[in-house]
Amino acid sequence: MKALQKNTKDRIMKLLKKEGSLTVNDLTDRLEITHMAVRKHLIRLEKDGLILSKSIKQPMGRPLQRYSLAGKAQEHFPKNYEAISVEFLHDIKELHGEKSVEVLFKNREERLTHEYSTRLAKKSTQAEKLSELTNIQNEKGYMAELSQVDENTYELTEYNCPIFSVAKDFKVACHCETELFKNILGTEQINRTFCQTDGDTHCKFLFKIK
Repeated sequence: MKALQKNTKDRIMKLLKKEGSLTVNDLTDRLEITHMAVRKHLIRLEKDGLILSKSIKQPMGRPLQRYSLAGKAQEHFPKNYEAISVEFLHDIKELHGEKSVEVLFKNREERLTHEYSTRLAKKSTQAEKLSELTNIQNEKGYMAELSQVDENTYELTEYNCPIFSVAKDFKVACHCETELFKNILGTEQINRTFCQTDGDTHCKFLFKIK
């Protein structure tokens, strides 16, 4: 039943994506289900912030409700940002040399250093900073987990790499991530022990703190 409900919601979102806006009657005709079933799905989608409703005045009778996708719904449709990013980076490398790509990643590293440092500055100990670093990585989609190995050693595991396609072709991305961690924590005692671009199932870092 849950799979069927999810499929119906997906179909509603796809129809709204194609048509721009539709009424309950429009959706009932296209989906071939009851008004009640359509309304049930619409209520849920609106509650989740995925669709919007707008009342349209009619010459006679009650206003007509038209439904359209909310901005949040765009996250549910396929994107191919990584592929085009990789293509652009290869074009830049071909036109301006590998050094130019390294400069781009270094600039990104500096921006992230400022962003992360602002958050970590609110934490007093290295352990607290590592915990906040883990929170940031999770917000960015890395599926990160932090564990304590011993009194002075922590291990950060990243089960997902949001920029894997880029990092696979440009290992400088991995190097910049390690340098980013060193910069924001003010230590050289950080080692990447596993890396997805090397064929490992996850990325892992060891942090030595005092």
